[in-house]
Amino acid sequence: MANLSLFSWMRTPQPPQADTVNEAGGLAYRRDPRAALALYAATGCLNNTFYSDAEAQLQQVLALTAQVEPRFIARTALYARQVAHMKDMPALLLAVLSLRDPEAFALVFPRVIDNGRQLRTFVQIMRSGQVGRRSLGSLPKRRVREWIQQASAETLVRAAIGQQPSLADVIRMVHPKPANAERKALYAWIIGRPYDEEQLPAVVQAYEAFKRDPRGLPPDLPFQYYSTLPLDAAQWSALARNASWQSMRMNLNTFARHGVFDDPAMVQVIAERLRDPQQVRRARVLPYQLLMAFHAGGGLPAPILEALQDAMEIATASAPALPGRVVVAVDVSGSMQSPVTGYRKGSSTAARCVDVAALVAACVLRGQPQAKVLPFDTEVRHVRLNPRDSVMTLARQLAINGGGTSVSAPLHYLNLRREPVDLVVLVSDNESWRDTRQGGQTATMLQWDALKRRCPQARLVCIDLQPVASSQTVQRGDVLHIGGFSDAVFDLMAQYAAAAEDGSSWVERIQDMAL
Repeated sequence: MANLSLFSWMRTPQPPQADTVNEAGGLAYRRDPRAALALYAATGCLNNTFYSDAEAQLQQVLALTAQVEPRFIARTALYARQVAHMKDMPALLLAVLSLRDPEAFALVFPRVIDNGRQLRTFVQIMRSGQVGRRSLGSLPKRRVREWIQQASAETLVRAAIGQQPSLADVIRMVHPKPANAERKALYAWIIGRPYDEEQLPAVVQAYEAFKRDPRGLPPDLPFQYYSTLPLDAAQWSALARNASWQSMRMNLNTFARHGVFDDPAMVQVIAERLRDPQQVRRARVLPYQLLMAFHAGGGLPAPILEALQDAMEIATASAPALPGRVVVAVDVSGSMQSPVTGYRKGSSTAARCVDVAALVAACVLRGQPQAKVLPFDTEVRHVRLNPRDSVMTLARQLAINGGGTSVSAPLHYLNLRREPVDLVVLVSDNESWRDTRQGGQTATMLQWDALKRRCPQARLVCIDLQPVASSQTVQRGDVLHIGGFSDAVFDLMAQYAAAAEDGSSWVERIQDMAL
């Protein structure tokens, strides 16, 4: 009889041998170029990460774009901006596309460049020379000019905040043609040339008058325009009322320092805006941003903190009520303590990868109170959770400081106890190294195969939080890879959990983005 250890019948397809090592030196699988580009687009912020630096990340993205077709670059840029809510990466992909496929570039430009900050970022990337040229080129220059000419006066005034390049620099670069006297005066005001004040838009006229005599209520402009003016609490309250939802969320402590919350009526106004479902959804706030606002707001009034918790419940409403026996494995290793959007001198986010991973687990637990949550580093770390706690509270309890990384640890834990499983959700940066082997499959894939032999119906969702070109598992029908930290992750996970026969990959979902 043939050797049964070699020729036994397998319920699951045998995965290939690992073909690379990750940044931590552990055995890993090389991602397909499209999958790697999608992950970089959904998680990469072009900053230093725990294992890599910004320059290496940029060169990796440029190398990946050279390996995929231009239309996939276009769809990835759309996904990164419209679904994953990224900023710099979609602008970079658009810049690459301007050289690779001008027609696709023209199609997606207005959908990727949807505000003034995105416009300035795109121009900055184009002029840097990193994508192959140091000028805009005729088509990109025309698209930038058209964006400025078609933007409302209010949009341009708000876009004029920020430098390197400033909107003034961009206007000087592309020379938009003013359609009327008001637009001519506005362009001159932005770039610092002489203008006829009577021709300016009404809100800009009011602002110039307020600068000369800063009394009464300030005009409805972003509060950055008033940072150098001596405003009282009533004037700061007016600015808080008029701030965009995101600006309000980001500057709660600033408003508190200027006495806005000394007025109970203003506390109520801001709290109601923070928890307004329509405003929360329109702001496209990322759940981790709300978590950080809550953590940083220890000195804020209780109604404001309660409103942030309400906003979190709204922002994570798409978190699935996953059916069956669910396990969520949360990587709490040392590398997960790094900022989720990378290190940037003077502006690194306080949100760590472990905070986002904990947030995902907390959201799943709210929808499925019977789910098992397994924090791990080199082994599973036990923590007692109350599913009735708020998402904020659960996420804080799960954000443990760990050590080394063995992504296989939670699967090994389940196999040792022979626990029945329908779905495993694994949230990690994928930099496994303590369980590495000299050759063959990764320890994670070996443990998943063992689990599949016990639970043939089980499926695995791997949520990757950092831009890496390798993985610990192989994408196949029972393994779904998702990248990113927006609420889109919950939506994709819900679709996968609900459709048992749906083997479509995350890359295929991006490929379906309509141009």
